[in-house]
Amino acid sequence: MIKAAIFDADGTLLDSMHIWKELGTRYLESLNVEPEENLSSVLYPMTLEQSCRYLKYHYCLKASEDKILNGILGIIKGFYRDEVRLKDGVKDFLSAMREKNIPMVIATSCDRGLLVSALKRNKIAGFFAEIFTCSELNTTKREPEIFMACSEFLGLEPENIGVFDDALFAVETAKRAGFITFGVEDESNINDRRRIKAISDYYIESFKGGLKQ
Repeated sequence: MIKAAIFDADGTLLDSMHIWKELGTRYLESLNVEPEENLSSVLYPMTLEQSCRYLKYHYCLKASEDKILNGILGIIKGFYRDEVRLKDGVKDFLSAMREKNIPMVIATSCDRGLLVSALKRNKIAGFFAEIFTCSELNTTKREPEIFMACSEFLGLEPENIGVFDDALFAVETAKRAGFITFGVEDESNINDRRRIKAISDYYIESFKGGLKQ
């Protein structure tokens, strides 16, 4: 049994990954501009700045790239503040963890302000003792720093801590660092499902379904 837990946010606790595929379409539709059918595939490999440049010139938008970026950031902020929902079974799962006196923290690539607004609206903010973000630690989950910061905060060695994450690279990093890994299924990483299952100590198809070793 794990003695503490580190949770990812996007794609693990929150059903949020789809918003990143919808940003361009949502923005254009807010301007009453018809988006191309494969817009999400076109924009997916681009940074936000590159996406704004593409939207401006491909759709002949009058707005500056900075104004387009501000509009897209507004869509993201509104989504986390007003729309994003928990993945099925998350709240009951967290409640069960708390009943077993297992301390929990979050390690995320998400912006702290966006995440806090989503956690509060979904009434799960109180489950977590702390939030660690990649941007504030100047790292990514391809490196172990964020997980080790959580470990230090929790006062436990990695072998006593479970890491719950939907991203293959994050699970790989946590595994190499000695944590107990729980791969979490999400539609955005469905192509990596076999590899995530292979390297994870446990695999969660749904928080309603419990753990599968």
